[in-house]
Amino acid sequence: MRLVTWLKRRLVVIAGLLTLAYLLLPNVIVTVFSFNQPKGRFNYEWQRFSLDAWKDPCGVSGLCGSLSLSLQIALWATLGATALGTMIAFALARYRFRARGAVNSLIFLPMAMPEVVMAASLLTLFLNMGAQLGFWTVLIAHVMFCLSFVVTAVKARVMSMDPRLEQAAQDLYAGPFQTFVRVTLPIAAPGIAAGALLAFALSFDDFIITNFTAGSTVTFPMFVWGSAQRGTPVQINVVGTAMFVIAVLLVLTSMVIGNRRSKQKA
Repeated sequence: MRLVTWLKRRLVVIAGLLTLAYLLLPNVIVTVFSFNQPKGRFNYEWQRFSLDAWKDPCGVSGLCGSLSLSLQIALWATLGATALGTMIAFALARYRFRARGAVNSLIFLPMAMPEVVMAASLLTLFLNMGAQLGFWTVLIAHVMFCLSFVVTAVKARVMSMDPRLEQAAQDLYAGPFQTFVRVTLPIAAPGIAAGALLAFALSFDDFIITNFTAGSTVTFPMFVWGSAQRGTPVQINVVGTAMFVIAVLLVLTSMVIGNRRSKQKA
């Protein structure tokens, strides 16, 4: 009876922990197999513990080159999508203009549209324009589909802002530029940062749109897909584990900084 009562009181916590464990299970498997030394070409069965792949993560030809290319595309796509998305979000949240509803609908279309449809449409556009498929076509495509996610994150933050804070700054003789830089931008910064991080993750991880618009360019997801056809090097697991650890450290760092700031304000 006590066990049943204990389970009822902690049912939500237990369900949350089980869901979290289910979500993290693939990451755990990737991490474990990054220390494996397979006998054949495929890293699907555990053989024996080894640090060889960690000592030489670039030991597979083309891996680090594709990883570097993916990071470059993700960085530039994040910068472009964040700059454009922030301006669009402010325009949609703060101003009234003709076709505002239509623009809102068009912004959300890439989020609702299947990626393969968008990829085929972009490929058709580039071919009709006579553009050579490669780095720049991939970058343009990534900016286009990341834009919607940035607009959504920033717009939600802007709409929750208290306009009285900006009015107070203006009452204290702050100009439009000072008000934006010292009041509006710091308040909107969490939404902008969230949109930027989401854009970076989506761009780095994308395969379908990249595959249609890349031409002979090989990004890291395309390298992983190509390697899976003829063998799976352990170094892929090493890179995946490193990316996961870096992401977790960034989240933990931001949480620590946020807690310290809240304690200082208190």
